[in-house]
Amino acid sequence: MTTPTPTTTDAPVLVERRGAVTVVTINRPHAANSLDGPTMSGLGRAFAEAESDDAVSVVVLTAAGDRIFCAGMDLKAFLAGGMEVDGPGLDVLTARVYPKPVVAAINGTAVGGGLELALACDLLVASEKAKFGLPEVSRGLIAAGGGTRLPRRIPLAHALELGLTGEPVGAERVREMGLVNRVVPAAEVLPTALALAERIAANGPLALRVTKELMYAEIGDPDREALAAAVKPVFDSADAREGARAFAEKRAPRWTGR
Repeated sequence: MTTPTPTTTDAPVLVERRGAVTVVTINRPHAANSLDGPTMSGLGRAFAEAESDDAVSVVVLTAAGDRIFCAGMDLKAFLAGGMEVDGPGLDVLTARVYPKPVVAAINGTAVGGGLELALACDLLVASEKAKFGLPEVSRGLIAAGGGTRLPRRIPLAHALELGLTGEPVGAERVREMGLVNRVVPAAEVLPTALALAERIAANGPLALRVTKELMYAEIGDPDREALAAAVKPVFDSADAREGARAFAEKRAPRWTGR
């Protein structure tokens, strides 16, 4: 039986149970499904609750609409100071290896923090119209999660191309890089992801958890303290705020290197 939580359709994050699968939906299509404080708080709560629920074996992460999966940080909220997170936030998923399998249903463009969210998932099903990119450098920012996870998923040369140019690439190109598991027509993204999740959920939950844990252990885990120390000066910089202002004002940024 399907049990949606919360019931309000205007909540920034929706949660729905489908048997042993929890579907988490970013619900801000009017704002390119971008990440502000309430959205990150909602995602953190949803993944924390799914982790603690023994009846949940697999999580599917998707987004509302058929154009954008997630455009990353909400730069307007960033400028307005609206990024405060209530609870664990995205760290539940992105700052460690989440213990349960996560399938991303990429319904549209995934850039910046949107791609970083996708990289925190284990299996990716993408719309043939989707695009992927790390535009942070063009905003004077750093793709922290993407910068650390991407070279673990695809060859370094491909990761550097995405991370240093800031240019988006199409779903087929990303499949060639080895990042996504399936590229399907837009209408088939969520059904395909759900079918994959249900196939995984049919297996033993303890075996799933330990298999995932052991496979990730083989490729190591980045030093999170060192990452945070490297990222903070960039996010606190004048260039970071200039990049956000330039984006909001639809103009070229004027970098100072400070």
